[in-house]
Amino acid sequence: MNNRAKQSIYWAPRILSLLFVAFLSIFSFDVFDEYQGWAAILPLCLHLLPSLVLLAVVILAWKYDLIGAVVFLAAAIGYSCWAGCDRPGSWYVLISGPAFLVGILFFLSWFIKRRSGLRNPFRSNLNKS
Repeated sequence: MNNRAKQSIYWAPRILSLLFVAFLSIFSFDVFDEYQGWAAILPLCLHLLPSLVLLAVVILAWKYDLIGAVVFLAAAIGYSCWAGCDRPGSWYVLISGPAFLVGILFFLSWFIKRRSGLRNPFRSNLNKS
């Protein structure tokens, strides 16, 4: 596998996970339909809690890919189980789909690191280009 492909597999889950957390955070703004002013602060924080937890996971997964793989795959499966089978298919595609993709990409990144035996093979060849 060439260096460009390794770099893509390294960066793709990190960038996509940040975009996914931002996407989930958008759903928190529905609290402003019910609450006004300072009364919206606590509900907003509660709605942002899952996004903040995933952001903490992204920070950990930045160095430890396997953590990102396990948590994002578990989040995808967990959401599908929590939502049940009576929801529109778009719910699963929009929420579980990106989480599943990010989990798989973190797993591939971890696998490449483990296979190469280097601590971070994605940076080892950056200066040789």
